[in-house]
Amino acid sequence: MKNAKEWVKGAAFAAVVIALGIFAHIDTSSKVIDSDYLSFMGNVDSGNVSAVTLTDGEKIMFTLRDDTAAYRTDNPRTEHFKETLLNHSIAVSESNNGNILQLLVSIAFFTVAFLIARKAIGKGGGAAMALNPQNRQEAENTDFSRVAGNEEVKDSVKDIVGFIKNPEKYLKLGARMPRGIIFYGPPGTGKTLMARAIAGEAGVPFYALSGSDFVQMYVGVGAARIRELFKKARESKKAVIFIDEIDALGKKRGNAAVGGNDEREQTLNALLTEMSGFAGTDGVVVVAATNRLDTLDDALLRPGRFDRQIEISLPDLKSRENILEVHSKNKPLDDIDLHKLAKSTVYFSGAMLENLLNEAAIMAANRESATITDSDIDHAFYTVIAGSEKKDRSSLREKDRRITAFHEAGHALLAKTLSPENTVSKITIIPSTKGAGGFCVNIPPDKMYMTKQELKVSVMINYAGRAAEELIFGEDDITTGASSDIESATKTVRDFVTRYGMGRFGLLNMELIKDDKAIATESIEIAQTLYDKTKDIIRQNLDKLNSIANALLERETLNEDELDEVIFQKNACA
Repeated sequence: MKNAKEWVKGAAFAAVVIALGIFAHIDTSSKVIDSDYLSFMGNVDSGNVSAVTLTDGEKIMFTLRDDTAAYRTDNPRTEHFKETLLNHSIAVSESNNGNILQLLVSIAFFTVAFLIARKAIGKGGGAAMALNPQNRQEAENTDFSRVAGNEEVKDSVKDIVGFIKNPEKYLKLGARMPRGIIFYGPPGTGKTLMARAIAGEAGVPFYALSGSDFVQMYVGVGAARIRELFKKARESKKAVIFIDEIDALGKKRGNAAVGGNDEREQTLNALLTEMSGFAGTDGVVVVAATNRLDTLDDALLRPGRFDRQIEISLPDLKSRENILEVHSKNKPLDDIDLHKLAKSTVYFSGAMLENLLNEAAIMAANRESATITDSDIDHAFYTVIAGSEKKDRSSLREKDRRITAFHEAGHALLAKTLSPENTVSKITIIPSTKGAGGFCVNIPPDKMYMTKQELKVSVMINYAGRAAEELIFGEDDITTGASSDIESATKTVRDFVTRYGMGRFGLLNMELIKDDKAIATESIEIAQTLYDKTKDIIRQNLDKLNSIANALLERETLNEDELDEVIFQKNACA
């Protein structure tokens, strides 16, 4: 109602201003006599003009001696016009009254614009700043029992739950609750789920927003949303505030020019201020999530802000099995060995495992099956990592099939030769909808670290496809199919040199030194040496390479048992 009244007042004011201008213009125009320019100049030459008023408009005003009427004529806009008038002893003045209507209309326009802006900030902006009711989410149905794996993370946050539920236990020992927790790690590892579980375990409201929700067009809106969020949380007495993708507003602040990103910095400052304003007995905790902890501003990570940084990494074997058990509870599995499936899903995140079972369920439903079989799981596995198989392969040239077969055979041969502990679960030359001409699934065992030799072997396995192409078809007929292999190998080689201290630079982090030329030179030398070794190994095992490639051309897909059989038979014949 109040906004409506303001709009009525503003519209009425604008209408009055415009009307007065129009009436003034019409009233003034009605008393003015038009005169042609030649008659005006004749009066000037004869000394009959007493005064002239110059304007910026198309007309000028003048009066005649012994005449009370006002006249106007065309404005010549010549350089010496005023001097000519003064030489004839005519009083000359200047006025912008000719533009009074335009001025009044402009005033009215800006009045209306001001009201619109005020409404946008007061109402629309206020709505943008205010918490959407959906931001407050109930978390009672989510607790730690719903979070499979991540046992270490659960242990790290159980005291947070205890402090929210029973603060006296900690206060009597002089402890204060951590003001903030940051979960970091790869996408899909369960950071949001863990934050929701904290709220569910503690039985408190859960306010969930994304960092991008605070990055607004207008300076000050994001900061206002931060203050509103914390106000709502404090009104609840006890709550969990969850900010996903906090790097959207909390990136490191550089030395950019003032005004470069005032809105983001104001929002970040508001967050820091609100967190610093927590009392030690407040039952509100802020949980944030990011995929890149290294990009966050140092002020966020100091004690008293986000006191704890907890990594939520990709699940290990036992955690993957637990996650699969959770997501398969409502799915009718037909004698699926979840332990075996967990072993074959190294580097899968929790989200990928859920997606795997969901895709398998969809495939079973499409078959009108009442249960999910190993075949469904198998198809879903490769759909998740490589995309669906292309059904129409009629346009595929035989030469392309041969190139793909030897390329993938090279990967499989090196994996079996150099990393016998790895699982080569499938090798295929069937192109996928994600653009792959074929692929070889090489699964390493779960391990905490990789040795220097293992890093080299991983690079050589990446290069094996290109090396096989070169040895079989010649250097001029290598293809673009190794682009993703080269990208992966390049990252490993660069880390080998810059991060792990395994190159000739010794125990230095070359990323801090930033000598790109030296890094590139060292990386090129290592890459070329490993590529040459890869070609030598394949050259010594050309019979095995041909056997694998021919089997692929015949069957299109081989599993690990079939691959071992091909290599074993070739060895027996040799």
